[in-house]
Amino acid sequence: MPVRIHGEHGRDVGDLDGSRVTYQRLRRIYKPFVHRYTALSRDLADYLTEKVGISKEKVTQVYNGVDTARFSPVASGVPIITGCPFNPAQHWLVGTVGRMQTVKDPVMLAHAFAQALILAPQLRSRLRLVMVGEGPLRAQAQAVLNAAGLGALAWLPGERSDVQDVLRGLHAFALPSLAEGLSNSILEAMASSLPVVATAVGGNADLVLQGKTGYIVPAAHPQAMALRLVELASSPERALKLGQAGRQRVQAAFSLSSMVSAYQALYDQQLHRFSAMQAEPHHS
Repeated sequence: MPVRIHGEHGRDVGDLDGSRVTYQRLRRIYKPFVHRYTALSRDLADYLTEKVGISKEKVTQVYNGVDTARFSPVASGVPIITGCPFNPAQHWLVGTVGRMQTVKDPVMLAHAFAQALILAPQLRSRLRLVMVGEGPLRAQAQAVLNAAGLGALAWLPGERSDVQDVLRGLHAFALPSLAEGLSNSILEAMASSLPVVATAVGGNADLVLQGKTGYIVPAAHPQAMALRLVELASSPERALKLGQAGRQRVQAAFSLSSMVSAYQALYDQQLHRFSAMQAEPHHS
């Protein structure tokens, strides 16, 4: 294999903050065999250079891209999601899409929704929660909502294959993760013109501009998430503007074509470098 490129894409629940020495040591062991590194976010690029000890010159940061044609808002209004019991003409829907497992912390969002309605009981007739995804914590999230008397105000349909249609049927998107690389879910939500409330992990703050396309809140902090959800639900016109700004940002900086071009340029550069080295005369 003439050129070897390592992609650092994210973290899982076993190493939420990149502090596990075993993983760092593993990367150092195979460092001599890697010609170039790519990182999906500034956070992951810093991990490679500061914790693993990779030279900055060997790390290229390339953001994920999103299909802005597939993930796009409808021309006007918000359509009803197939199978959803809520009507976007009457209800204000905040939703999330993702695996229902520990690293995604769906139970935090269930608690945040409950706290939002304690903070602003006047929203009880309008605010609704949509949590799409399957996994071991789905039942626990539902149990939290049921215990708070909010089972009828939330919809947890399990896994769906029509994520783009689900996003078009929401008014805001929430991501309660404990760790992320660069979240495709956030990019898809922004491309769908949704304001985003996401936790301050991984590359989330690279995507969501505070107060401009949404809000970044501390991880594992349901009250902070609840405050921002109340703020958006109480100001639907402002939420709409934040969402529109998010789509503009995705179109400008996170298109599929810009991602493909960045990877193509990197691969071409490395192959050209290899070819030049092979062409050099060898002296005995």
